[in-house]
Amino acid sequence: MKHIIAGTAGHIDHGKSALVRALTGIDPDRLAEEKRRGITIDLGFAHLELTPEIRIGFVDVPGHERFVRNMLAGAGGIDLVLLVVAADESIKPQTREHFEICRMLGIQRGVVVLTKCDLVEAELVELVRMEVEEFVAGSFLEGAPVVPVSAITGQGLDRLRAELIRLAGEVREKDASRWFRLPVDRAFTMRGFGTVVTGTLVSGSVGKDDEVEIHPLGRRVRVRGIQVHGQAAARAVAGQRTALNLADVETSELHRGMTLTHVGLFPPVQAFEAELHLLPSAGKAMRSRTPVHLHAAAAEIEAEVRFFRGRTALEPGQSAFARLVLRDPAQLLPGDRFIIRRFSPVVTIGGGVVVDLGVRRYRRADDLDARLRTLRTGTPAERAALLVREAKFGCGRAWLIARTGMTERELEAAAASPAVVCLRQPEFWLLDAEWFRAQAARITQALSAFHRANPLLPGMPKQEVRTGELAGAPLFVVDALLAAANHVVAAGDLVRLASHKLVLREDEERARAAIEEAFRSAGLAVPPVAEVLAAAGVESGRARSLLQILIREGRLTRISEDLVFHQTAIASLRALLAGRKGERFLVPQFKDWTGISRKYAIPLLEYLDRERVTRRDGDARVVL
Repeated sequence: MKHIIAGTAGHIDHGKSALVRALTGIDPDRLAEEKRRGITIDLGFAHLELTPEIRIGFVDVPGHERFVRNMLAGAGGIDLVLLVVAADESIKPQTREHFEICRMLGIQRGVVVLTKCDLVEAELVELVRMEVEEFVAGSFLEGAPVVPVSAITGQGLDRLRAELIRLAGEVREKDASRWFRLPVDRAFTMRGFGTVVTGTLVSGSVGKDDEVEIHPLGRRVRVRGIQVHGQAAARAVAGQRTALNLADVETSELHRGMTLTHVGLFPPVQAFEAELHLLPSAGKAMRSRTPVHLHAAAAEIEAEVRFFRGRTALEPGQSAFARLVLRDPAQLLPGDRFIIRRFSPVVTIGGGVVVDLGVRRYRRADDLDARLRTLRTGTPAERAALLVREAKFGCGRAWLIARTGMTERELEAAAASPAVVCLRQPEFWLLDAEWFRAQAARITQALSAFHRANPLLPGMPKQEVRTGELAGAPLFVVDALLAAANHVVAAGDLVRLASHKLVLREDEERARAAIEEAFRSAGLAVPPVAEVLAAAGVESGRARSLLQILIREGRLTRISEDLVFHQTAIASLRALLAGRKGERFLVPQFKDWTGISRKYAIPLLEYLDRERVTRRDGDARVVL
């Protein structure tokens, strides 16, 4: 079944609630004060199955100026609007304000309903119809049906239902595949159940026993039960009026304006960048740092508007990119629409759409407008590519979801873009393709320079690759760059060019042989390293490089800074101990077995402990 949300909009006492009651048989005025005063103070809800395939939920909003904030709380999830104009009064101030709010919220479809037609002559109905058509000209309601009705006599209701069926067929359903988000417009306690919240499920779905997160509290709670349009349900999907019975939270902790989402996806937002439009009716220019009331979904938050690049004000009827700084954190995503109202007098003056949740420090050379236009109108792949390009070492799935609200499907589309490089292991990670190619080439160049400067070294330590521009880069990003770099071989902790070969000169070959022989002939009573290198016959730098070559080849073993043993001596020692397996011994016994002094015995025993040839047991050791 297709689920559509329709909202009423219009001036106080123009018959919005009576119209909803006549269409659905449900009285949306739920408060005793509303019934006593005959006006809608808070949001009212009703539903109607237009056809077996279409269910429409009505959000009846208050028309009185004092209650416009309640109207805004319900307008966020509306798919189509019923602009209600009483035939005996025509267009009034709240008609205009509600209409402008619907425009700012990006509502695309609707129908004009002329109510109370039983109270006036047909000629006056026709005159009001002409006034309304002129009023909506150039808007999303231009050419929309204008339906005269009477909630008392039933006049025009069948035609209105037919128009609603037609419009509902044109409405694109809210996306149940997106992340779950439920703006809370009511929170109350129900006897026998506990805490209940209601709202229009704007995206995703939620099931019984799911864990959800409350924003901006950051609390995780369990969904104990679900009702959709007053009926128990196992699951609610996008587009439905939804009530959730929540465990692990008190009603006093909740209020209108909070949002429920999937757990762990979205951090609180304290500022965002937006495309802002000031209504022609705003009256005067808005200056930078103007305080406003910001309404987004069901939330109302005090905010400050800040313009970019020397702009000091925004004139009525103009649009501009701006940053809005919130007094209190909120849950927002790019694409969310909002309304702003002046502090005094409290009237609607504009609105806009969230473009970016980051607070970027713009440099003089940045093309700010081009950046924000891409984030405003670009495809998911284009938006992801821009954000990846701005991230120093790319970004992962969780960061992109938190920043953009993209679905897994959109992330995969972004990963297929030629503008990015996608890593899959050890995690999904996107890197700017141009940066990636440049860094891979830089690594090749750096290795070439390293080999020229260090011809006797087999390669550069991998850790040295993570310097300069790659300082702080995740190791898996460095590994991906090494794999992509031309003719680069990574072996253990070293990287080298595939073409690099160790070729010793004649004097270096003689020196290497002399170094090895000095340690081989010494057995376990080896000479100091410095002494051997000094007698090698080449300068100290090359001598040390030759020593490292012998150690890497396994011909020599370094057990401490100044103790290096030949492999034959270590092999003989292991063989000696292998014949004493399980035997317990002290240091003096070890000295007797090997014929060496304590100077060599202690470091060798510590080496054997590390190699698990022996195990220390108090003052003694055991041969393993």
